[in-house]
Amino acid sequence: MDTQTKDVKHPANMNHGNNAQHHAAEHHPAPKKRNNKRFIMILSVLVVLGGAFGITKYIHSIYHEETDDAQVEANISPAIPRISGYIDEVRVKDNQKVKKGDTLVVLDARDLAIKVEQAEAALATAQSSLGVAQASTTAAKANISTSQANVSTIDAQIEAAKVNLWRATQDYDRYANLVKDHSVTQQQYEQALAAKQTAERQLNVLTEQKNAAARQTSAIASQSNATYQQVSVADATIKQKQAELENAKLNLSYAVITAPEDGLVSKVNVQPGQFVQAGQSLFSIVSEDGVWVVANFKETQLDKMKVGQKVTVSVDAYPGHKIEAKLSSFSPATGARFALLPPDNATGNFVKVVQRVPVKIDFVNKNDEVVKQLRPGMNVNVDVHLD
Repeated sequence: MDTQTKDVKHPANMNHGNNAQHHAAEHHPAPKKRNNKRFIMILSVLVVLGGAFGITKYIHSIYHEETDDAQVEANISPAIPRISGYIDEVRVKDNQKVKKGDTLVVLDARDLAIKVEQAEAALATAQSSLGVAQASTTAAKANISTSQANVSTIDAQIEAAKVNLWRATQDYDRYANLVKDHSVTQQQYEQALAAKQTAERQLNVLTEQKNAAARQTSAIASQSNATYQQVSVADATIKQKQAELENAKLNLSYAVITAPEDGLVSKVNVQPGQFVQAGQSLFSIVSEDGVWVVANFKETQLDKMKVGQKVTVSVDAYPGHKIEAKLSSFSPATGARFALLPPDNATGNFVKVVQRVPVKIDFVNKNDEVVKQLRPGMNVNVDVHLD
């Protein structure tokens, strides 16, 4: 009985186990089908989204040109001394705001002040020399007038002497004829002869005096010419000394280094007592006149870009803020042409590289708070709206 019972129960148990396995096998495929449907749905959504994104980007690329190779630029003016010297005082600090004409650095100007005094003394000496030369010229002119007057006086005396000689000669001739007839005495004849000889000698003396006076006048005139030249030399010397004085004063003014324009001071790398050379850059002033953007577009992107087109600028430092701008100008050459060592494609093996052309972009609203906060060197993204 026990054996039969066991034999009867065993097939039942076998059938029951098979039914359970079959039932489990019927319910297992259902989750797998649901997972497949979910995957297909997600994949479809991703394909649709990817297609929409691609189409959007394609349409955007037709009417826009973009680049992230762009930086903010501004005018940066160096503070440069025009003379060499030791720094006496530094009146600015890092990042300080300054106005045009504000004093930045003061150099030790004691030696320059001494040079100004020396130039002033030299100018005074030159002016005194001019006064002496002018006085000498005046005296020489007076001497010339006196000498010319003496010549005129001697000329009058010569005319009188000629008249006296003519009369004495006439008397002598008459007495010479009369003495032959003994109409006059020998003494009267001799007196007439003596009067004639005296008149001749007087005329000769006056003629010599006239010649001497003429030579003296010529000498005085030459001296006057030389004195006049001294006046010209003294006048030129005064102009030279005046120029030296102005140069000394100008150098003295260079001892004070002022801000060339409104802006912010960069890092100040100089200290009092330091010796600086003329032309040495001490630090820089970043101008507040306004900033702009220089974007380096590939040469293949320039086909439809034109001056005046609208530009949207996104600054990395201020994400989410769009700034309106406009395309201002194109660089006259690629950036590589302005490099310290521009590439020379005529040498070595040639590898074609797409070049970039710097494009200047100006902000439309320069009073925008974000624009005011921009600093040269900041990275920006540029989106040019093509016409």
